[in-house]
Amino acid sequence: MAQCSIKANTEKCTCTYEPCSRKGKCCECITFHRQYGELPGCLFPPEVERTYDRSIERFVACQRES
Repeated sequence: MAQCSIKANTEKCTCTYEPCSRKGKCCECITFHRQYGELPGCLFPPEVERTYDRSIERFVACQRES
């Protein structure tokens, strides 16, 4: 199994929520958002990610819009 690089992940992370303790820790991020019926911000376009609407419904709407 490949090792995760928190430093490399953090550099690529598009999440704009600054106090997030899960930046670069993708597995923790996915687990956190799943328990709330959400998806991580990195799956959304930047203009949608900034709204913090991480709902599955918003993700589907984004896919239809593109």
